[in-house]
Amino acid sequence: MKIWYPCIIQKDGDHKYFVTFPDFPETLTEGDAQEEALFNASEALTSTLEGRAEEDMEIPLPAQSASGMMIYPSSRVQAALLVRFGRKGRKKADIARSLGTSWPVVSNMEDLRHWTTLSQLDKTAAILGKKLVVSFEDNSIQ
Repeated sequence: MKIWYPCIIQKDGDHKYFVTFPDFPETLTEGDAQEEALFNASEALTSTLEGRAEEDMEIPLPAQSASGMMIYPSSRVQAALLVRFGRKGRKKADIARSLGTSWPVVSNMEDLRHWTTLSQLDKTAAILGKKLVVSFEDNSIQ
C-alpha cells in the first residue's frame, strides 16, 4: 500500500500554481512555480493528516487516481498510516503481544508525530501479513 493522495494543480492568471486535494477539501496551497507548489503540497498534506489525527477526524484511505499528480506526506506520517490502515481492526494489544512489546509502543507507531524505526515497521508488517518495502522516489510527487 502506498500512502499518497491525488491532488489537483491549477495555474491562475497571475502565474501562481494552486494545489488542492479531493480527499481533503480543507487543504489548499500554492507556489510561484509548479515545483514549489508541489513541495508545499507535501507539507500541507502532512499538516492536514497530523491535524485530523489530533482531532480524531477520519483519515480516508488514499484514493486511487488514474491520472494526475500523487503527493506523499512525510515518511513519518506514511509509516504511522501504514500501521493504522494495515491493522484493519486488529486490537493494538494483540499486535503488541505478537511483537513482544507493550500496547503503548503500538499506539506510538500509529502516532503521526512519532518516528517509528524500520525494524519496528518490518516486524509489524510481517505480523500484519505484509512485507515492508523501502524505496527512494523523486521528491514528493508521482
